[in-house]
Amino acid sequence: MTDISIIDRLKKEIDSFGSSNEVQESGVVRKVGDGIVEIEGLGNAAMAEMVRFDESSVSDVKDAISHDDALFGVILNLEEDTVKAIVLGESSRIKEGMVVFRTKKLLSIPVGEGTVGRILNILGEPIDGKGPIKADAISPIEREAYGVIDRAPVNVPLHTGIKAIDSLIPIGRGQRELIIGDRATGKTTVAIDAILNQVNEPKATRPICVYVAIGQKESKTARIAALLAEKGAMEYTIIVSAPASASAAFQFLAPYSGVTLGEYFMDKGKDVLVVYDDLSKQAVAYRQLSLLLRRPPGREAYPGDIFYLHSRLLERAAKLSKEKGGGSLTALPIIETQEGDISAYIPTNVISITDGQMFLEADLFNKGTRPAINVGISVSRVGSAAQTKAMKKVSGRIKLDLAQFRELEAFMQFSQDLDAETKKTIDGGRRLSAILNQNKNAPIPFERQVVVMYAATNGHFDSYAPEQIGEIESKFLSYLDREAKEVLEAIRSSKEISNDTETKLKDAIQNFVATNA
Repeated sequence: MTDISIIDRLKKEIDSFGSSNEVQESGVVRKVGDGIVEIEGLGNAAMAEMVRFDESSVSDVKDAISHDDALFGVILNLEEDTVKAIVLGESSRIKEGMVVFRTKKLLSIPVGEGTVGRILNILGEPIDGKGPIKADAISPIEREAYGVIDRAPVNVPLHTGIKAIDSLIPIGRGQRELIIGDRATGKTTVAIDAILNQVNEPKATRPICVYVAIGQKESKTARIAALLAEKGAMEYTIIVSAPASASAAFQFLAPYSGVTLGEYFMDKGKDVLVVYDDLSKQAVAYRQLSLLLRRPPGREAYPGDIFYLHSRLLERAAKLSKEKGGGSLTALPIIETQEGDISAYIPTNVISITDGQMFLEADLFNKGTRPAINVGISVSRVGSAAQTKAMKKVSGRIKLDLAQFRELEAFMQFSQDLDAETKKTIDGGRRLSAILNQNKNAPIPFERQVVVMYAATNGHFDSYAPEQIGEIESKFLSYLDREAKEVLEAIRSSKEISNDTETKLKDAIQNFVATNA
């Protein structure tokens, strides 16, 4: 009886051993340098698959086992006899002859509620010294974008708190709006102000914000994190950092990590805003990797798939249908131009992928215009569909009036004698430009923008000189807070200007102008 039971047990163990036995595919490092590893023997490896380097397989075992963390790579080239991978970590730890194992998994990172308010590297590991993160799931950083059937029209505004944008180049939740301009023209400031402004949104509809710093100085990222924390914005923001000191592989992968963190919340039905600062540096990092991988260079030495690099990233921004939960992911990619040349390779690529662009001009910046947005060539292809009725009502004429002013302004320097009509148009344009000027890191709630625009576009501020407008705007808003707070609350709650609200607003403006003549 006992002998039979022992034999049965042995048979079961043999059967279970046979069924769970898996062949682990391995290869050998043939060459390593500049963060690129050439591996022989992984004939079945897949593109973008992770591989694990076995450091105990090298001759100097003592040195190899002193590292607690495993070392991984991502395959980017499949060749006839070898594969080439980028190293996610210190390539100095890899030696020729080291054994490499397939993981049969795509590069994945931890995602979840625990990431909010934290600063992470591209592998989802915290780098802010606040301890480990509790992940809700592990998600691959590359995935196919949602198809047309799963999407809904973009028609809910994402207020940036910047008057020039919310009135003239409105952004909708689920849109991709490019911020483009030369170095030091205020591109990052525009994006950070959009994140700061979400403090003014109700908590229930407030987007989760993801700021991806690619190739930036670590001091700049630390300053931004401190500013967001000071203004209370860090409680709904995630920062992903791949600094200038990081490898080209980390800078190339950073935006994909950022969008993956955001997609977790979008799939839960929430709104998300992702800022990529900036994709020019990511393109340069990818070019560096591609040349090291011996891929043929094309225009401006970029590889042929550089367009696909950005399109597969930005297409993941979406406004989902109700069936898919109704979440949204809004993308604000940043691109740096050289001498204002938007016809260069990377700028034209990203312009064609996005739903509009804000062009920040060095000349306007130097004249003191803040933000230095060139209204003439900036556009939002979603347009007024992503504006509240109140903003639509007050901003209709502004773009045309500003365009006329810029045209006349160019000729004005050649002529001293101006007729009354031209002088009126120029003065009106200067006042409008002054109204759209705004201090950095001081976003304005949309209802306060609406009342200022209403007063300006209906001629109530015509008695003031353009230089006085900034001071008058500040006094006017303080006056409304004291004397007509119900007007601001009515616009905020209904998101439109009813006849009753308009009457009260007109009375308040007239009383204000009379006391500030």
